[in-house]
Amino acid sequence: MAAAPDWTPRKPTALVVLADGLVIEGAGLGAAGEAVGEVCFNTAMTGYEEILTDPSYAGQIITFTFPHIGVVGTNEEDIETVNLAASAGARGCILRADVSDPSNFRATRRLDVWMRTRGIIGISGVDTRALTARIRRLGMPNALIAHHPEGEFDRAALLAKAKSFPGIDGMDLVPDVGATQRYEWDETSWRLEGGYGRREGAKYRVVAVDYGIKRNILRLLADLGCEVIVVPATASPAEIMALKPDGVFLSNGPGDPAETGRYAVPTIQAILDTRTPTFGICLGHQMLGLAIGARTMKMPQGHHGANHPVMDYTTDKVEIVSMNHGFALDPATLPPNARVTHVSLFDGSNCGIALTDRPAFSVQYHPEASPGPQDSHYLFKRFVDEMERRRAA
Repeated sequence: MAAAPDWTPRKPTALVVLADGLVIEGAGLGAAGEAVGEVCFNTAMTGYEEILTDPSYAGQIITFTFPHIGVVGTNEEDIETVNLAASAGARGCILRADVSDPSNFRATRRLDVWMRTRGIIGISGVDTRALTARIRRLGMPNALIAHHPEGEFDRAALLAKAKSFPGIDGMDLVPDVGATQRYEWDETSWRLEGGYGRREGAKYRVVAVDYGIKRNILRLLADLGCEVIVVPATASPAEIMALKPDGVFLSNGPGDPAETGRYAVPTIQAILDTRTPTFGICLGHQMLGLAIGARTMKMPQGHHGANHPVMDYTTDKVEIVSMNHGFALDPATLPPNARVTHVSLFDGSNCGIALTDRPAFSVQYHPEASPGPQDSHYLFKRFVDEMERRRAA
């Protein structure tokens, strides 16, 4: 005779405690411990390793809307964090289904094991659809994620910690993830059966200002024959221009752009005055906007995913892009010399500008496509073309 089913509820080994008092129970995975942050949701179906190591997610807890996260495992090649000594990008992640054994020829470890080595706290068994709907209705909440394998929690103390988190608005997180010293990059994109390569020769010199830069951005620049020199976010205009760049790249990164702008904007303004071709992505886009007098604003739920439609007014085409941002430029504050080049087809928010009086442009999304579609790789070629025009002038 078959044994009767055990209807005893499992003791939760992980909690998500929202600052408004809501407590979500589940099963813990990854690292044990506690972390506070802002809860967002990401709609990508793949690329979770790249997402979890994206420095732009510093200070955030990611809710994955796709239920089966971890099915292709993890490896040591798809990490996007350059500064391995810095903290991991995301502080935690929230999943619907338990992590399964991987099924992919590149996998070396299960996601939960990989998360444990990276210090990322996770929880599974959560109704992520309901949580996503709540974020869409009420905005991104501050919260604490806790994983205690023994299942013992002081819920009142966890709630107090969640309430004490000041939020990302007004927080400069770039020092937590960016480079602390100058370095050069020559690794090129991954190829099947070949892995990553090395750039041979260089035609252009690009100085990349690191606010939390991703590896694949650097690889795509190297693919196009760029000698890439990465400098810290605090590098002065004199230090940058002493490297004699053909172009300056402003990277992605986390936190409130207005706070980072306190030291980054004067540097960008000085670079623009030299008429050096300049290209910005994500936080770099916001920094360029602040440098020309625009303002940024906090978004209620932000844009996070690898399936966002954007209208490109320079080509009259729609591209599907990867996004990760909780702030945006206020288009009403853009000066006359800023032409809007890209707009989100989800909510009409600004996704790109180009200056009419200087060789500078930027986009709010992630054209390096790691993870995500490769529709926007053309932007790196556009940057190279700007450097070529300046050289020929």
